[in-house]
Amino acid sequence: AYDVLDPNGNINIKWDVMSWTPDGYVAVIALSNFQMFRHIPSPGWTLGWTWAGKEIIWSIVGAQATDQGDCSKFKGNIPHSCERSPAIIDLLPGVHDNQKYTDCCKGGVVTSWGQDPAAAVSSFQVSVGLSGTSSTSVKLPRDFYLLGPGLGYTCSGATIMPPSVFLSADRRRRNQAMMSWYVTCTYSQMIVSKNPTCCVSFSSFYNPMITPCPSCACGCEGTANCIGSRSQIQSVVGSQPSIAGDAPLLQCTNHMCPIRVHWHFKANYKEYWRVKITVTSFNYGMNYTQWTLAAQHPNFNNITRVYKFDYKPLNVFGSLNDTGMFYGIKYYNDLLMQAGPEGNVQTEMILRKDKSTFTLDQGWAFPRKVYFDGDECTMPPPDKYPSLPSIAPLNLSMALALPFFLILVLMVLMPLML
Repeated sequence: AYDVLDPNGNINIKWDVMSWTPDGYVAVIALSNFQMFRHIPSPGWTLGWTWAGKEIIWSIVGAQATDQGDCSKFKGNIPHSCERSPAIIDLLPGVHDNQKYTDCCKGGVVTSWGQDPAAAVSSFQVSVGLSGTSSTSVKLPRDFYLLGPGLGYTCSGATIMPPSVFLSADRRRRNQAMMSWYVTCTYSQMIVSKNPTCCVSFSSFYNPMITPCPSCACGCEGTANCIGSRSQIQSVVGSQPSIAGDAPLLQCTNHMCPIRVHWHFKANYKEYWRVKITVTSFNYGMNYTQWTLAAQHPNFNNITRVYKFDYKPLNVFGSLNDTGMFYGIKYYNDLLMQAGPEGNVQTEMILRKDKSTFTLDQGWAFPRKVYFDGDECTMPPPDKYPSLPSIAPLNLSMALALPFFLILVLMVLMPLML
């Protein structure tokens, strides 16, 4: 699905046939995540397809098929998988070197392109048998699907492309694949759930009222099973935490969202203004690894300093720099813990004022869109944004001087009234 903040975001799956074999070919399959702020968390990706004919997988390096299937007709050399519709998963870290391939063995975890392009790729090598042995006789697989780790992705059919070119290790020779094709998978939040997975709340220094997340912002279907305190967790699900894809173990709240993003307009200086952002988890069932936060605000083109988070501007539409992504510093706060005392991460940022646009009116100081881990969050209605006070309060010096001023006026007027 098209995302206005990440219009080119997709996962590209490329097959490069590197050599022909007597009954098939050896191919390198590379999965590249070009989504700027959506990654594939643990337990990782699953890639599947359906063979066009009676193809088998003789061997795989850097991944494995989840099922071997019925290989009873083979004697001696048994294929790795005889499934007509194999499902492939990444290997876990720590496997033996002879099972590794370039960019493999991360447990299926793939970072977003915006965080780390080098870690946004996963690949493996597969030897296919009972197949065509030339570019004219090979039949492309069909019915591709990708789980990342759950539902959400829709994949296109395979499209033949010009053969890929690779540089040798010394970068002095160009090697070309025998044949190449690719598949594009795009993400839709609506496929995963009809309800959002996060919400946004606001507050400001000039208004004591807090604008909370809208009631039932993420749906209230789970209120019957929500958890009032940590002591209730074992009585609800026992001692085993949920994994990604399971129903989250939510803390009881008015919004019933796993994640809340709070934007606080903290201070207003002459040349700058300051914002504090707090991301809080209400999910007892999982930790959020390599989390990302994306937001849209017209003053993001003048961010001066961001504390405790990494920040990257996303120039979605060329010179219009109003979108940026935040993510945790590696080994410091790139892990958002489950609900509880440690279940939050915070940052503050300082923005330089553009005096031609800066204003405190009509909620200008608050973001237009907010995303957490690639999913758009529910925003409060505009009429609930923190508003400016209708009458400016007296400062302390004026409040202390007012009684003395009134007494002085009375002392002057009393003789005239007698």
